[in-house]
Amino acid sequence: MEGIFAPGQKLSIRRVAAALGTSPMPARTALRRLATEQALDVLSSGTAIVPRLTRRAFRELSAIRATLEPMAVAMAAGRIDEGQFAALERMILGGEAARAGNDPEGMLRADRDFLFALYRAAAAPMLYGIIESLWLRRGPMFWDARWIILGRNPTGNQHREVLQALRARDGVTAAAELKAEIEAAADYLLSRMRFADDPDDPEGIVRLRPLSLRKLSGKPTGG
Repeated sequence: MEGIFAPGQKLSIRRVAAALGTSPMPARTALRRLATEQALDVLSSGTAIVPRLTRRAFRELSAIRATLEPMAVAMAAGRIDEGQFAALERMILGGEAARAGNDPEGMLRADRDFLFALYRAAAAPMLYGIIESLWLRRGPMFWDARWIILGRNPTGNQHREVLQALRARDGVTAAAELKAEIEAAADYLLSRMRFADDPDDPEGIVRLRPLSLRKLSGKPTGG
């Protein structure tokens, strides 16, 4: 979710296990779970890789986000107390300071912290889990685009407008502000990034195939 793993990076069971200091079994289980949640793709060899999104996939992901995340914000309206408002304000200030200091990592971290604080406030665990899965899929690409996002002017960030609406207990306006932010960010990245299905992409998507969890389990797939 934080983008530590780059799009296209391979994640072998042995290397993951070694990095975490565990046996291969929990590493295999973790990779299988991430594949189920579509946070990882699988090569024909069975190797798990961090996804490189196609334009179509990114559009779909953004459209789903623009529906579900504003829903969570609307549900959070009326549930946020003064202490939480103060914390949200600090997150906004942290993001603004990171942008002013040319710190894209800090900017993305502050953005994530602000939004997920709102999603938790919605007290809707099923919705929260779906949003978390979307961010697992989105994270590597946004990390890859962090300098592009940092250079955006105006920022497109509407967190202050969202917070203002929430202070007024206006969930409808808060949701609309976040929806506009997500859609504008998607349009911005679509116009400036190269995707896995672009004709001039050197890697393309020919290496990818539908998920095969049996491959990750080490069991023969047959056929």
